[in-house]
Amino acid sequence: MTRTNIPGTSPYEPIIGFSRAVRIGNQVHVSGTGPVGADDLDVAEQTDQCLTIIATALKNAGASIEHVYRTRMFLTRAEDWEAVGRVHGKFFSITRPAATMVVVKELLDPRWRIEIEADALIPE
Repeated sequence: MTRTNIPGTSPYEPIIGFSRAVRIGNQVHVSGTGPVGADDLDVAEQTDQCLTIIATALKNAGASIEHVYRTRMFLTRAEDWEAVGRVHGKFFSITRPAATMVVVKELLDPRWRIEIEADALIPE
């Protein structure tokens, strides 16, 4: 199988040494995606930004948001679950991937209240 690294625009990619996504065969794994560019916005807008970045990475890998079968959401505040869930539902109301929400102490940028990972399978 061929491996393709999909770059993004995060300023952390070259520092940490990671790709926004990696495609191996028909699988796409999207790295933890913070709300870069929406750092100071509310959690709903941050969630929308994360998922928009993820959708772009998927497109660049030859996939789409409809191919996502799993998401992992890392929240810094438990009370944000509903606002995050509503935005997640906007993106995934039809495909309804397996999803996990985990509350963590903090994320890489202290302004971030959400970070999201996604896995997708491109139909053959």
